[in-house]
Amino acid sequence: MKKIILSIEGMTCSACSNGLEKYLNKQEGIKQASVNLVMATASIQYDEKILNIENLNEFVRKAGFKSLGEFKEINIENNKRKNKKYFIFFTILAVIFMYISMGHMINLPSLKFIDINLNPIGYTICLFIFAVLFIIYGYDILKNGYKNLIHKTPNMDTLVGIGVLSSFLYSIYSAILIIQGDFSATHNLYFESVVMVIYFIKLGRYLDGLSKDKTKEAIQELVKITPDHATIKVNNKYKEVTIDEVHKDDIVVSKPGERISVDGIIIDGRAHLDESFITGESKPVNKGIGEKVIAGSINYDGYIEYKAEKIGKESTISEIVKLVVEATNTKAPIAKIADTISSYFVPSVIIIAILTFIIYLILGYSFSSSLIVFVTILVVACPCSLGLATPLAIVVAEGLCASNGILVKKSKIIENAEKIDTIVFDKTGTLTYGTLKISSIKNYSSISDNELLQIIGSIECKSTHPIAKAFTDYLKENNIKTLEVKEFGNVSGYGIIGKVNKQKYILGNSKMLKSLNIENIYEKDEYDLAKEGNSIIYVVQENKIIALIGVNDIIRQNAEDIIHELHKNKIDTIMLTGDNKETAQKIAQDIGITKVISNVLPAEKTKVIKDLKNENKNVMMCGDGINDSPAIATANIGVSIKSGTDIAIDSSDVILTQNNLNSILKLINISKKSVKIIKQNLFFAFFYNILMIPIAIGLLRPIGITITPMIASLAMVISSLTVITNTLRLKNYKKAHFK
Repeated sequence: MKKIILSIEGMTCSACSNGLEKYLNKQEGIKQASVNLVMATASIQYDEKILNIENLNEFVRKAGFKSLGEFKEINIENNKRKNKKYFIFFTILAVIFMYISMGHMINLPSLKFIDINLNPIGYTICLFIFAVLFIIYGYDILKNGYKNLIHKTPNMDTLVGIGVLSSFLYSIYSAILIIQGDFSATHNLYFESVVMVIYFIKLGRYLDGLSKDKTKEAIQELVKITPDHATIKVNNKYKEVTIDEVHKDDIVVSKPGERISVDGIIIDGRAHLDESFITGESKPVNKGIGEKVIAGSINYDGYIEYKAEKIGKESTISEIVKLVVEATNTKAPIAKIADTISSYFVPSVIIIAILTFIIYLILGYSFSSSLIVFVTILVVACPCSLGLATPLAIVVAEGLCASNGILVKKSKIIENAEKIDTIVFDKTGTLTYGTLKISSIKNYSSISDNELLQIIGSIECKSTHPIAKAFTDYLKENNIKTLEVKEFGNVSGYGIIGKVNKQKYILGNSKMLKSLNIENIYEKDEYDLAKEGNSIIYVVQENKIIALIGVNDIIRQNAEDIIHELHKNKIDTIMLTGDNKETAQKIAQDIGITKVISNVLPAEKTKVIKDLKNENKNVMMCGDGINDSPAIATANIGVSIKSGTDIAIDSSDVILTQNNLNSILKLINISKKSVKIIKQNLFFAFFYNILMIPIAIGLLRPIGITITPMIASLAMVISSLTVITNTLRLKNYKKAHFK
């Protein structure tokens, strides 16, 4: 199965995206398709043995839309300029049209050749020309409405198309009568309905477009971080190239003040780099040979040469953009409710409009009066605001998360995060920095401490566990060379194994001793080290304990404040660690966690999460290691920090790129605010339709309250603006809470 994200042109409402989604999911070879209205994209998982991108593009075309190919970048400016020019031009035409068609009602001066009284034929022809221009302007609406009707997925455009064409055709009939001499038919011209309905719908969409563009700006800013050009070194000569011309393993040069062009690894030089846009660390990081650099980082003060490792779609920035865009193409459960309602709502409105039209004729109203009511119902019931209510809020929320260093992989996380009542934390690398230092050595062997640490460090060099770094750092700081290690292996949950100088060494926790049937005669030493907050590593040579190493960690900044804040929000916290009980209790006590589950294996971590879920708890698991990944995948929401291993990141729903636990609080707060906004939006959308449809039908006609298609289209715009304005309050929430 292959996955692709296509850029789609021509979607205007939730019924459009719904119709396309349903149509794609019906096609053979497509496993799953999800369409996003706000981002104008379709995420499609398909069998590449059956289909290719040309087939997918053809499916989109047959559904009534246009595929712009694979999503590459967010291009706001070009469309914005084009739409603005068209909108200004037709705004001027709409004003002129209203003056001509209605100016006589308030005795405004008019030109004789288009005066309704002096030259009704000229007046009619003039209005007809304007109506044709606006029909052309709104051709996309009519086309989409027709195609969706053919595919049995009628949408907002279908409602508008039927209403506008009904008014236009009836007005043409009246125009023919006028040309034939029946000047009384000028009162049956409804070209203004055609013109103003299309204009107000285009106004709404223009405003919608501006709001959607704003939601994309955070993602576009990420793309702009990477420079357009790079300097590469070829045969000891410098050559400036575009970013697309940089290939893997090229030697790229960065001078003070320049941005890093691609992800890579330093091979020469040293510099302070600002990576705050990814890590959240405000202080520049001093990096030298062998250390990685991220595209977009700012080189403050040094000359470095680095080998290009990740370019194009593989770069860190591209991966972040891809994750955010993919997240917007998944649907929150609350969005599916609105989509379902919309799919039933549109055909229901068409039926109501037809029945009302027939009833009006039966009651003795003229054809023209009945037609106006028919058109008004269709226009006023357009589910524009309903279509924007959820996806717009979700995209704004995801952009808000991205700008705060929280990468959400699925939209449902935005809705579900507020329901979390229990958060389970791994200890090492999550509640602590995982920046471990060797604090104590209990050496029971005949070799020196340095020789012992050289052996241990050589084996640990091959491990990805955070504890390994304490030993590799020790070797580096003391200029101790690593020894050759053979038969290295990882014993999940217990430790690691390797041969050095033909001797077999096993490094791990006290559980490892039990599995090897080795008597632990150093429990008191372990207890004393653990009381001081050390993680304990037993060193076994063949079947004999030769050392006990104490390694200390540093608690993450603000961890205590964050745990306290979570407790204030009535969220339970649990520490879940493979470390020994004494060390875990010491760390937990320092930061305020009361429940600790220690000495657990990876499988046992998963069981703990399952047990909590069986107690009807909504569980978030936050970790960073390989041993955390099954538990992360099992939790209702799995969270990994960016410094974690690839497998932990892959199995998680949320990635904290700033390695800051405060991001968990931000995610929960954004979720609460977003769900509240979505519920308000849905209320406004439903309330509008519940209020306006009865008025359009004419139920308030006895007390003199009626509306025309023009007023109906204006009301529809106001409804959408209400939803847009309410949604954009999320941006103000950012200013108020995340400074």
